[in-house]
Amino acid sequence: MIGLFLGDTDFSEIVLNKIKKQKKKYFIIDFSKNNKFNKDKNSFRISIGKFGKIIDLIRQKKCKRVLFAGKISKPNFSSLRLDFKGIYYMPSVIRASKIGDAAIIKSIIKILNNEGIKVISSIFFNPELSLKKGNYTKLKPNKKDLISIRKGKFFFNKTKNLDHIQALVVKGDKILAKEGKEGTKKMLSTLKKKSDGILIKLPKKKQDLRMDLPTIGLQTFKDAKKYGLRGLVLQSKKNIFLDKTECIKFANKNKIFVYII
Repeated sequence: MIGLFLGDTDFSEIVLNKIKKQKKKYFIIDFSKNNKFNKDKNSFRISIGKFGKIIDLIRQKKCKRVLFAGKISKPNFSSLRLDFKGIYYMPSVIRASKIGDAAIIKSIIKILNNEGIKVISSIFFNPELSLKKGNYTKLKPNKKDLISIRKGKFFFNKTKNLDHIQALVVKGDKILAKEGKEGTKKMLSTLKKKSDGILIKLPKKKQDLRMDLPTIGLQTFKDAKKYGLRGLVLQSKKNIFLDKTECIKFANKNKIFVYII
């Protein structure tokens, strides 16, 4: 039995579909905004403030492992109804929320660990979504691009594990844009149309790789074309690559490289 904490974005549905295909026993704790898993008979809608109810459900299902998939946004804390364990644990979640959405999930993982519940990687059942090292397109990074990539790696090595930055746009030795709490798409919208930069999405130095892995999909490539990016860079086995075949086809057509370091 696997417990699934599912939020918004297509990734959560991809994970669920793979588990169904493998005929694994599962149940869902639906943390999406609009209760998008409500038609699944194994789905439960439980407020983030009801930690006692969540933990009781996990134990009732005799579940030893859980995973997180999809975006879990900050709740409206003032409207939450708390049970006893919610009252005990909520202050740590509220403190984490001031840092960002990823920090909220990290605080929940810590709570589950305290309760003896193991959290596994979000791509445990979907390793095919993460690429190995190599160049995946006809276009390859040139010497100037490699300088940009080294600049990006150096930046990420200095970031703290709870910083919200997961993406940069770099050109040469200059950082053109940094991702904020609003995400990659918002960051790219600040660029000029022909930026000639490289989008680099890497995990932070001490990031919890069980959740919130850097993710790209077809919309990312469409935005890359719109703002004149030369390429996209991810880290081997520490990324989520959605719609891989379609994305690489789009990249080749629009002369964008995909490079995994």
